Amino acid sequence: MHTRRQFMHQAGCATALGALSPLTARAQAIGQVKIFYGFPAGSAGDSVARRVGEKLAGSAYTRNSAVVENKPGASGRIALEVLKGAPADGTALVLAPFSCTTIYPHIYSKLSYDPVKDFAPVSIGAIMHHGLAVGPLVPASVKTVKDFLAWAKANPGQANYGSPAAGSSTHFIGALLGLDSGVELRHVPYRGSIPGVTDLVGGQVTAMVAPSGDFIPNHKVGRLRLLATSGKARSPFSPEVPTFAEQGFAGLTVEEWFGFYAPIKTPTSVVAAASVAINAAIKEKSVADSLAVVGLIAKGSTPAEMLASQQVEFERWGPLVKKIGFSAES
Repeated sequence: MHTRRQFMHQAGCATALGALSPLTARAQAIGQVKIFYGFPAGSAGDSVARRVGEKLAGSAYTRNSAVVENKPGASGRIALEVLKGAPADGTALVLAPFSCTTIYPHIYSKLSYDPVKDFAPVSIGAIMHHGLAVGPLVPASVKTVKDFLAWAKANPGQANYGSPAAGSSTHFIGALLGLDSGVELRHVPYRGSIPGVTDLVGGQVTAMVAPSGDFIPNHKVGRLRLLATSGKARSPFSPEVPTFAEQGFAGLTVEEWFGFYAPIKTPTSVVAAASVAINAAIKEKSVADSLAVVGLIAKGSTPAEMLASQQVEFERWGPLVKKIGFSAES
């Protein structure tokens, strides 16, 4: 298990990057960079890897657009295993949701990588808010989270919710909602959001917790109802929907990020150059607009800021996973 000392040691290394100028720290830009992504092409995070990757060309980091390689499977862990064995020369990055580095260490007893010892944070790429939505099985009179809990308590046979994966932050948002309210909500795991949303609209599952962007098209036409979102503030994509915190569930505030990592032994000058190039790409309006289409908020960071957030989330989720009592076999 990772210690605060390990985090602080890496934080010191990451902070040092801020003093480096990537334009002078690296004499020659890399020819070709690969970005590994542990989920299928076409998913929300895949858009981050591709939109950012294509904008890296001509930077102090790399001469060409990055090539994205999808490595789906094992809830995103395969891509991180590939990165662990990749050359530590800047030619390989991974894009991963924070679940892979902050939650998985708490639920997998035999994790094949160490988030702190194997990977160097480069930059956050985007933020996603999660949402709780209900489908046609739930009466139209249910308009709030408390309404849903009251209905679920009165209809225990239908009190279930889907999520894109067991052991994900979305799974745990639903589990904590049930635990904290004393209402038993049965979890139905799916392999990704799309099959779950399809079943939600079709009346095969009662409710679902998933990235809120995955609900928006059906929410807008009334095929499902988005009851709450998990951000600190309302989602810009569904400003009419109140947050969990506004409805009295502040403990369910979750803003999950997708972050870029390099192998741990990648030179600090190269990590600095990559971070500057990624942040420049994220600031381009065309990138932000394309991410908004899939419900993501473009957001960059320094390596130190990303590492600090990783530590906060790691420490936050440990006791929550223990409270829920979930574990998984790798």
